[in-house]
Amino acid sequence: MKIKKLNIGSYRHLENINLDFTYPEGHAKAGMPLDKICFIGQSATGKTSILELLKQSAFVLSGAEPLNGKGLLRHEGLKFDGEVEFLYEDIQLAVNRNGAHVDGNQYFKFLQKRGPAWSAPELKLLYFSAEIISDKIIRIFNQNPLNILNALSEGGQSYYHKRNDDSNYIYEFTQEVDEQIWFSLLSKILDYRKNFTQMAAELINKGSIGDLEKLNKEFNRWSEQNKNPLIPFAELFNPIIEKLNLEIDLVNTEYSIPIKSKVKNEIVPISGLSTGTKGLLLSFFPLYEFNTDDAIILIDEPERSLFPDLQVDLMSYYQRLAPNAQLITATHSPFIAAAFEPEERFILYFDDNGKISVRRGEAPIGDDPNDILRNDFQVDFYNDYGKKAYKQYLDLKRRMQEETEPQKKKELLSELTQLGDKYNF
Repeated sequence: MKIKKLNIGSYRHLENINLDFTYPEGHAKAGMPLDKICFIGQSATGKTSILELLKQSAFVLSGAEPLNGKGLLRHEGLKFDGEVEFLYEDIQLAVNRNGAHVDGNQYFKFLQKRGPAWSAPELKLLYFSAEIISDKIIRIFNQNPLNILNALSEGGQSYYHKRNDDSNYIYEFTQEVDEQIWFSLLSKILDYRKNFTQMAAELINKGSIGDLEKLNKEFNRWSEQNKNPLIPFAELFNPIIEKLNLEIDLVNTEYSIPIKSKVKNEIVPISGLSTGTKGLLLSFFPLYEFNTDDAIILIDEPERSLFPDLQVDLMSYYQRLAPNAQLITATHSPFIAAAFEPEERFILYFDDNGKISVRRGEAPIGDDPNDILRNDFQVDFYNDYGKKAYKQYLDLKRRMQEETEPQKKKELLSELTQLGDKYNF
């Protein structure tokens, strides 16, 4: 399932905006929905609003019910004047105020038989807010796994939360996300920690702890039958956080996901990590745990609190975690935007009348961030000091070209070269 088009008649301050999320003519994937989409724009141009509209349309589609074999209907449709088009396999779907609709001759091809009833096929969507970190969630990661299990057991709660079926889901990861979702995502790790503790207690009771050779043999046998669920995640996540001199520790059992400082060689509590690192963990771990094949992934400001060296390859890491998903993001970062092809970038801007308009990107994928800023963001990235220096550089260049006295010309050239080297003009 992928989003193909978004037409907004009127929503908040957005009016008459038509977005075609398909590859253009001449592209190898011409006419197909974009694999990834990037929204760029000043604050208040509506980037987050568009992500929310796309999320809302998925909710409508997920609740669609058959109606007379002519289309799909939900009791309430989109709460804005407009329409969102999806592509499911080769079937076109539209979601608007009246609900969700499918072309009549494709209707039963789209529906799936579930016992005596027909229903829409599975839809998978994850939405990551720019404000994803909360004290409540950090407390979960800051606890010992056994303490989490004991607290859940005392409260009569289950932490599995439909973890056996990832074929149909819509989750919003915000500061207000239900903590049960996190318990379910951590369920494999919690189970592993519980079983590990039980195994260690049994070895102690057997007296194996006094025989290191026997202890090692028993532990290796247990490890073969009980794979550490953190190993595959560490293989994906460690290359990201190694730039921060951090890594997931596969031996420590103090935390659900223990992260170690490679400099100090000690575990850092999740609460002690930087804001950017916390945000990475809280977005990457769900993508790792969920089945994201044919999913729609919405990420608002993924660059939040991250140094540029991490932003450069960030979207590549997201794609590795969800290679078969449609990845849609909103950003202020030229480093993030550079990871998208020009036709995958949608720049929102205020026109001469103060209304929001949209244009496609120009700079090629992987272009210099300064070129992205100039061509797509249309930002003059020199401040007043830089502008003054550049004006001085141009003036020196003019004077040198006009100068006829050799020694003076040489002095001007020296001054020009020094200034040019200093500012890389």
